[in-house]
Amino acid sequence: MLTLVPDSGPSDAATATLVAKLREQGLVPGATLLVTGQTAVAIDISDHLRDALPVYLVLVAGFAFLLLMVVFRSILIPLKAMLSFPLSLGAALGCAVVAFQWGSGPLLSFLPTIVIGVLFGLSMDFEMFLVSGMHEEHRRDATPQEAVVGGFGRGAKVVTAAALIMIGVFGGGVAGGDPVTAPIAFALAAGVLVDAFVVRLVLVPAAISLFGRAAWWLPRRLDRVVPAVDVEGAAPAR
Repeated sequence: MLTLVPDSGPSDAATATLVAKLREQGLVPGATLLVTGQTAVAIDISDHLRDALPVYLVLVAGFAFLLLMVVFRSILIPLKAMLSFPLSLGAALGCAVVAFQWGSGPLLSFLPTIVIGVLFGLSMDFEMFLVSGMHEEHRRDATPQEAVVGGFGRGAKVVTAAALIMIGVFGGGVAGGDPVTAPIAFALAAGVLVDAFVVRLVLVPAAISLFGRAAWWLPRRLDRVVPAVDVEGAAPAR
């Protein structure tokens, strides 16, 4: 057993490069070299999480797309929701990198996984609060503009209140100062701020307004297959 202490720090890119080179080339030709230790294990965990992250994101987004398609009977609405989420995620992770990784130290390798799961769930909640009112107005034969204005008038208050509550909750985690939870809480607070007040309350109504009646279009073949789910309770009123 040989103990190696590199000149670079545990989280430096040079240390990860050194571990990779030792595993590929070794120290003695023909000898089998196994590299372990806290730093090597942390690098392995980070690599596994990085490789699994795209699959995880595709599965979560795919199930959400199907759910929104069933609820709103639309293709463009769920597609818009999936394409807009990376804006919120990028803001959350970017703010965490600037505030913590560029300042106090490296971020945890599992931070993106946690942030994606929690922020995506909150983002889709905001989407449901906002778009369900527009969908209800559309089912009452309102024009596209009237549906957006009417649904936004009711849903914006709910989204604003929910976002402020979650920002306060995550802000408490940042104020606690715990080095493990503070970056996660800060990333979620920044993500909720951008998602609610920029993506959902600005970009979503604008996109649906531009879509017009096409926003609620569903191909006939899918319309026959997709089950009819009355989440707004409109059936008894009709």
